[in-house]
Amino acid sequence: MTNRIAQLIDKFQPPFFNIPIDKKEMQQVVKRLYHIMYPISSQQNIESIHTELRSIADILLHAIAQLTTDEKAQSIVEQFFEDLPNMQRRLTKDANCYLANDPAAKSLEEVILAYPGFFALSVHRIAHKLNELDVPLIPRLFSEYAHSKVGIDIHPAAKIGKNLFLDHATGIVIGETTVVGDNVKIYQGVTLGALFLEKKLSSTKRHPTVEDNVVIYAGATILGGDTVIGRNSTIGGGAWVTKSVIPYSLVYNKIDVKIKTVKDFEEPNNYVI
Repeated sequence: MTNRIAQLIDKFQPPFFNIPIDKKEMQQVVKRLYHIMYPISSQQNIESIHTELRSIADILLHAIAQLTTDEKAQSIVEQFFEDLPNMQRRLTKDANCYLANDPAAKSLEEVILAYPGFFALSVHRIAHKLNELDVPLIPRLFSEYAHSKVGIDIHPAAKIGKNLFLDHATGIVIGETTVVGDNVKIYQGVTLGALFLEKKLSSTKRHPTVEDNVVIYAGATILGGDTVIGRNSTIGGGAWVTKSVIPYSLVYNKIDVKIKTVKDFEEPNNYVI
């Protein structure tokens, strides 16, 4: 290494952020919680599950206390574990929704082990509970872990109803102030986003509301905090929606599809100059 390179390195001064929690440790926590919800293993028993939960509780207590206070962390973790059985029951119903809706799904175990949409929804329900309890940073780390694993970006503050079915799911974006009702189906590449990205709008509702029993097909984009998709509506693939639609609507792009045969088609003369 030359002296010049050494001098340039010595001049580098990165900003130092005081982050009192370990990102990788938080990722392991949400991963462990997911597997505890669905202990598909011949090695599992209730005692080992309780031991694992105690370990996770200790980690969460320490991490949340670093971000708030010991007293508040104790209250948050108590409330989280008090609600854990309800969360597990809700997610079991969500998993059965996948089994009922997808003809390719052969078992509940397959949904739990292999469906990215269900994984993202499960992590969201865990993160959302912590977000409701005003835990800083950690809910976002949980949601970004799911995002990194399966390519589905759901903000932990988004409100999601019962039996959300995310089919194929990769590329779905659900923004912070989105409200999704019950029995909604969303296919890959859908965005529920904001019309404007301005910091001053951070405390306003920027993302759409999707009412019960709506189906949103692949590649659709729905934007705006005032945009409401009425119940029992269908949004076609590739649609761009920035205004509300009434219940029982069918929204689609009119595309003129042309089909012709290529059999015995003669190529035109090609000239290269």
